[in-house]
Amino acid sequence: MPLFRALIALLTVQAALAAPGSRYADLKTRASSKTVSNQTDSVVNETTCNDKQYTYNQLAGYGVVPSNARDKFGDTLGGYGSSIAVDRKSWKKTKNGSYTGLLWALPDRGWNTQGTLNYQNRVHKFSIIFTPKPNATLANPSGPNLQLKYLDSILLTGPDGTPTTGLDADVTGSISFPGFPILPVATYTGDGFGGTGSGGKRISLDSEGLVLDRDGGFWISDEYGPYIYKFSAAGRMVKAIMPPPAFIPRRNGSVSFSGNSPPIYNPDVEINPEDPESGRNNNQGLEGLTVSADGKTLYALIQSALNQEGGPDQPNRKQARLLEYDISSSDPKYQAEYVVTLPLFTDPAEDPDEALTVAGQSAIHSLGDGQFFILARDSNAGRGAESTLSVYRHVDIFDISQSSGATNIKSQANDAATGSIASSTGDLDEGITPAEYCSFLDFNVNSQLGRFGVRNGGEQDEFLLNEKWESLALVPVDGKDGKDGKWYLLSLSDNDFITQDGEDPP
Repeated sequence: MPLFRALIALLTVQAALAAPGSRYADLKTRASSKTVSNQTDSVVNETTCNDKQYTYNQLAGYGVVPSNARDKFGDTLGGYGSSIAVDRKSWKKTKNGSYTGLLWALPDRGWNTQGTLNYQNRVHKFSIIFTPKPNATLANPSGPNLQLKYLDSILLTGPDGTPTTGLDADVTGSISFPGFPILPVATYTGDGFGGTGSGGKRISLDSEGLVLDRDGGFWISDEYGPYIYKFSAAGRMVKAIMPPPAFIPRRNGSVSFSGNSPPIYNPDVEINPEDPESGRNNNQGLEGLTVSADGKTLYALIQSALNQEGGPDQPNRKQARLLEYDISSSDPKYQAEYVVTLPLFTDPAEDPDEALTVAGQSAIHSLGDGQFFILARDSNAGRGAESTLSVYRHVDIFDISQSSGATNIKSQANDAATGSIASSTGDLDEGITPAEYCSFLDFNVNSQLGRFGVRNGGEQDEFLLNEKWESLALVPVDGKDGKDGKWYLLSLSDNDFITQDGEDPP
């Protein structure tokens, strides 16, 4: 059965923690990356960025969770690799050299391989136990040394307490609450799973990005809106950020939040046109969400280009917009916007003339002072996918700091309903400089994966990496503040709730 998988890598950053307000050192991203050919225990890859050096020392850990595990409501415990956040106050190094902590994980809209369901969105809580195995080798690999123990789940509701839903949003229309912008809504029949019931309306949420707020609540970004929502610690929606009009999907000249993902009880619904004419493309919303170290600035990155500036076709959809919000007060303020040019790779499964492909991003993580990790990857490659060999599965770096020269594109023209910052083929408008981009950590190094008995490519079996690695979290090796510049980078996969023994009851 497909298992949930987690990886943890050991990184070294050539600088200690900077002044308060900067989570990590001033690590700007202007330079080159090299893979060390004669790999040792201590260096797999190095990237020098603006005279600062990142080092991927080694794969430090690996873990699995059975795909038929259930949460406390009896539902399949799936999809929660969509985004993660570690409670840094909980992260401790024990006397025996192991680590413990608390991790929050966000599933997306529920099992949807045969149609979307009336699945209530939620956030899961886990404990972590990580025991480093630095001496693991290909000849003597370690078993799983990263353990996740399920603790709790918090169900998400709208402002009125009505459950949210993973069902596709209506093609037209929305729902309103006092003090909120218009919100995507799903109108469903029966129980929303194909059974009997009275039907109803619920806020549609395809949850993808997770940030822990200073007050104990959660910021969650989604793909339908694409919006950013604030939920209380108990799971009730208390705020919604509607992005600039350029992000909002439109069909036939009107707002249309549908992701062209019909419900399981009516899979033959046709939406015309299938793709929005402008705004985010289907299933390409605000995939990346992160926060500054002081918790005052929120960043959200679209998965790939908006449809009026290169999306949805390959390889044109490479210009992704990054939004910056000041959340230091009760009223979030939109303060800046940048462009991240996503990397390209050659897809061996495609015809040579159509093989150049954009690596869509699945997660970002703030490093402070304008630098970010970004998880960019291919698709349809891995456990249960069409191909077993992934050719691009990276944690790279981008930089929007002043010294990088990145253009703040926030303007009335660029943010208008059909505002565009690039051509239909993805060429940036004159005068716009994107973020600096630097290649860094490759998931697919088999000489590292093999030290824990797993691999990229080969047979379809339990040792093959999953396809969708979609989350990032950093924790200090010293178990305290990381002033020595050494960090563990944690990533979980999203298994799309796939199991042969699952449950998703109404």
